[in-house]
Amino acid sequence: MTQTPGALAGLTIIEIAERVSGEYSAKLLADLGAEVIKVERPGGAPTRAMGPFKGGESTLFDYLNTNKKSVVLDLDQPEDRATLGRLLSRAHALIDDHDEAWGESHALSQNAVVAAHPALVHTVVTPFGQGAPAEWQKSRPVNVINAGGWAYHSPSETPPDKPPLKGAGRFLSDYEAGIDAAMCTMASLLRLRRTGEGQFIDVSEVEVQLNRIDCVLDRMLAGDVDPSNERTAYDMGGPGTSFACADGHVFLFMTTRQHWKALCELMGNPAWTQDFREDWLEFDCTAPNVAQFRKNFEGWIALQQKLPITEAAQKSGVAMVPVNTAADLPRHEQFIHRAFFQKAEHPAFGEVAYPGACYRMSATPVQVRTPAPALGADQEETRNAAS
Repeated sequence: MTQTPGALAGLTIIEIAERVSGEYSAKLLADLGAEVIKVERPGGAPTRAMGPFKGGESTLFDYLNTNKKSVVLDLDQPEDRATLGRLLSRAHALIDDHDEAWGESHALSQNAVVAAHPALVHTVVTPFGQGAPAEWQKSRPVNVINAGGWAYHSPSETPPDKPPLKGAGRFLSDYEAGIDAAMCTMASLLRLRRTGEGQFIDVSEVEVQLNRIDCVLDRMLAGDVDPSNERTAYDMGGPGTSFACADGHVFLFMTTRQHWKALCELMGNPAWTQDFREDWLEFDCTAPNVAQFRKNFEGWIALQQKLPITEAAQKSGVAMVPVNTAADLPRHEQFIHRAFFQKAEHPAFGEVAYPGACYRMSATPVQVRTPAPALGADQEETRNAAS
């Protein structure tokens, strides 16, 4: 692949983050062309030891750290802190995700950084933001997902006798916060270019979740809907849910007579559909009717292949989609058409198909230029540059 300079080429970012949120934020900037120098503790970043693994290497770490450089510094030692200070003096931004006590003890608090490097953009992304109680500052993604309200509606159709799930994905709150941290950093870099002044950016993961809440929670916060421990506000009032098919699952959504008519035609108008009014979804969508529909539909959909039937359904006006697994995604024709997965060589994994960017930039395409670095791979180069 021909490599062209990225949109952020010429910018230098120092990353001292050790959690997914901070590492992902810096990854987004690195993939856009910034020089990102990853400062790792002796022994390596904690994410190097987090699965899943392949050949003894963390695939999570590899994903989060494409296009970065690695230098090992023991920030408990004055000499290495001085080296970091020299790196910061030539950098444009610092990405961090440690708690406040750690920042204070390593001379990397907001006040310490601005005093030493007033022209530096300093971004810190933490579970509850600066000033949170000390016992909250080491919260994990499961805490953030629940505190931010997302677990309340996961899944949206929940048996009343079971608690909410933690939310989709292992690090969903980290990835969402990492996106916001990267955007704020880029906005501040524009200001830095204009004014020559840096600034401190305080990103709260839980507030990111609150900014992403769905319409039902939003209406509850506004007082339009009474909160319910049973989460009945998420009852879509129809038969829509996921159904097992011959090779996986599909999700069906129906609310109108047009949906019903199209589905009946798709199924070949079986006799059992005559038990329902044409407008039952709008005026006769009772619990018994929903249960009866699901029982009959389950028998039919169980014999169908998910990709052919969902494609036929969508062409017929039926809101049915495949429930894709991780194995399905690289084979999905839309992702193939968009060249979403970028192939690159990795020294341990061989050829790897990396998830790419969800945006296309004509002059400065996002590219996987280098895989995640080996621990300390850029030690000599970085130390020489900082001397």
